[in-house]
Amino acid sequence: MSPLLAEFLGTLFLILLGDGVVANVLLNDTKGKGSGWIVITTGWALAVFVGVLIAGSYSGAHINPAVTLALAIAGAFPWSSVIPYMMAQMAGAIVGAILVYFAYLPHWNRTPDGDTTRAVFCTAPAIRSWFSNLLCEIIGTFVLIFAILEIKGAFEHPLSGSAIPIELGALGAVPVMLIVWVIGLSLGGPTGYAINPARDLGPRIAYAFLPMGRKGSADWGYAWIPVIGPFLGAIAAALFFHSIK
Repeated sequence: MSPLLAEFLGTLFLILLGDGVVANVLLNDTKGKGSGWIVITTGWALAVFVGVLIAGSYSGAHINPAVTLALAIAGAFPWSSVIPYMMAQMAGAIVGAILVYFAYLPHWNRTPDGDTTRAVFCTAPAIRSWFSNLLCEIIGTFVLIFAILEIKGAFEHPLSGSAIPIELGALGAVPVMLIVWVIGLSLGGPTGYAINPARDLGPRIAYAFLPMGRKGSADWGYAWIPVIGPFLGAIAAALFFHSIK
């Protein structure tokens, strides 16, 4: 499998399973309706595990443009591959979101609230404040990227473009899964913790054109925060990691 196909598939599975668990919790008349935030954060963590497991041996399983950017800044990934990786991740996110739409096809018309249907696909703040929301995404992504770089630092000298310690095989995905889980539990309340530009923007694009009854807006006025925030957090984490090594 080529690295770009791996990034596409890894991100696709991330969104299919991550947005899928949100759909199961939020949409009307599902088996998991109302099961809550713990289920959502756990589901997203497990979705990350699956995405990393699928792509890890082929591309390093970035499955996140913020990870790709951070590795390039850290000198562990070629800048010439940054844009192709990000494009593959974004395409995978869009397709994954479309698959969630079809998986829950009968439930959209039974969920008349537009904010709820949009929440299946992308994030929204609990309290809308662009400065606070942006800061939360920066902090959450900083934690994610710095922790990933520290995991890599414990296994690789020098760092490579691989986002996980391949020496652990499938278990290499577990530390990343746990990092995402604790970020969701601790820092996810204010914004829904995108911490991944493709995770938010790709499904938001899909939501904008998918047909469903009583659909709300895609909230493009907020959409820049879960894109710019993770990129800023990634830059800060990579520079900080580099400065202390």
